[in-house]
Amino acid sequence: MKMTFKRSNSDLARMDGKKFSLDRVMTILCFVIMTTVVILPVVMIIYNTFWDGTKLDLEMFARVILREENLEAMKNTVIIAIFATLFATVVGVFFAWLLGRSDIPMKGLMRWLFSIPFMIPPFLAAMAWDMMFSGRGGYINRLLMSVFNLRDAPFNINTVAGIIVIEVIYYFPFVYMQVVSALERMDPTLEESARISGAKQWYVIRKITLPLTIPAISSGTLLVLITSLSNYGIPSMLGYSKNIFTLPTMIVERVNRAGGDFQGIREATALSVVLVIVVSIALFIQRKLLKAGRYDIIKGKSMRPAMIKLRAAKYPLLVFSIIFLVLVVLTPLVIILLVSFLRAYGLPFAWENFSFVNYRKILVGNIAVTDSIKNSLFLGFSSGLICLFLGVMLSYVIYKVKPKGSGALETLAVLPYSLPGTVMAIGCILAWSGAVFGITLYNTIWIIMVAYIARYLSYTLKSCSASLQQVHLSLEEASRSCGATHMESLMDITLPLIKPAMVSSFFLVFLPAMRELTTSVLLYGPNSRTLGVQIQQLRVNGYMTQAAALSVVTIAIIMICNGVVKAITKDRKGV
Repeated sequence: MKMTFKRSNSDLARMDGKKFSLDRVMTILCFVIMTTVVILPVVMIIYNTFWDGTKLDLEMFARVILREENLEAMKNTVIIAIFATLFATVVGVFFAWLLGRSDIPMKGLMRWLFSIPFMIPPFLAAMAWDMMFSGRGGYINRLLMSVFNLRDAPFNINTVAGIIVIEVIYYFPFVYMQVVSALERMDPTLEESARISGAKQWYVIRKITLPLTIPAISSGTLLVLITSLSNYGIPSMLGYSKNIFTLPTMIVERVNRAGGDFQGIREATALSVVLVIVVSIALFIQRKLLKAGRYDIIKGKSMRPAMIKLRAAKYPLLVFSIIFLVLVVLTPLVIILLVSFLRAYGLPFAWENFSFVNYRKILVGNIAVTDSIKNSLFLGFSSGLICLFLGVMLSYVIYKVKPKGSGALETLAVLPYSLPGTVMAIGCILAWSGAVFGITLYNTIWIIMVAYIARYLSYTLKSCSASLQQVHLSLEEASRSCGATHMESLMDITLPLIKPAMVSSFFLVFLPAMRELTTSVLLYGPNSRTLGVQIQQLRVNGYMTQAAALSVVTIAIIMICNGVVKAITKDRKGV
């Protein structure tokens, strides 16, 4: 009888003959870091919401929740999230089916257009739409009023409906990306069987295709829902001028009103708890939906799904798709670019009104702007590198070392991703303002970095863990049998094999950090403004053309970095 013994990675570590092994050091370090950057802020939020010192205080929570302005903010948050999610799902599924299963031409162009919303910060897009349709001051509204001799502006983007429309435009790609991938990998057997049996195309789509893609639709829908519930940028850009608040914008407003008063911050924590509850309910509903059935769509078949012929509808749908994508994706970019060259906001788009004065004002001698660019680049690179290091270490501990509590460790790493940015910011304020360890980071760039690390660590964890799980333990065993130490095996075998995933995971943190606003708007100090905060401040202070110019610079930096990512990772595959 042949017996085989499965060797764990911890066994490999003990081959060095050291009682306190490298694996144990990394495991302890991971738990300490997760406790510090994740558990501590969350505990501080809960504690300060329901306790006043050592006394249980539910009265404050009830008082804050029942305040009229807060109830209105909750209502707006739920309405916007529900309708934005519903319409984004419909639009995303439609385009996913169109590009994934139909014979519509120019798919490459449309896929490229779909990638643009991922690179543009939503709050910049909202600012562009505000420039076009903000009452009588919007450029397109003014054009329509002039052409058709209208007394009132035909559109007003500064409404709850306007916020919903903009969120649909910039969030539907979440659904599209999930569903189009599922459609392209789907086993075509069931669909083909239904067609052979005489089923009409609409029946096949409604009864077979869509039900089988429920997990993908659900995943994309959940991303839209959570993003909408927690988003600060779009509601702030479009709602502040009309006193339209959501929970994230009300949390920021409450902190600003407090002016450093701790009681005001406690009230913001109460609103944060409500936001977490709403997000948790959304996550719970998604899990229940997915447990309701089985969705086996990928089988061991080499056959790809047949492309559905659109026939007479092909070119009308093509024209509609191109017009839709150009209007909602490219037009806002063009507007921001044009405004950035205007001598003053409100002047007509005429050659004599264009100049480079705004770019000179923001790039030459403007300390606040240059500091914001430096801060964003520093935060992007630093948080990217730290998250990369921690993500590799966490994934190694969770999936290779597998200590007791590895599941809890993974949950802690992913938890901040599901928490709104404003909530993590409030937690960081409470944890790092000297109340716990006597360490005061508030109003410094370091508290923003801590918040970024907590929020984006899950990106590097998921990216690196997927590649690390493909590295077989036998490779390390072979190196150890040749006399290599545990550290040498890691440095010479494991890490080089997951290098492509490490590179991509760095940029998964760097790019969002460069365009972030929701978290940093609560944490910045006089010398730690980020690009997003500086753009918002310029806009609030009435410097619209300079805000547009800085937006163009920001978008250019993001696109250049995105191009670098593609160039580095092109034709490079993990193990």
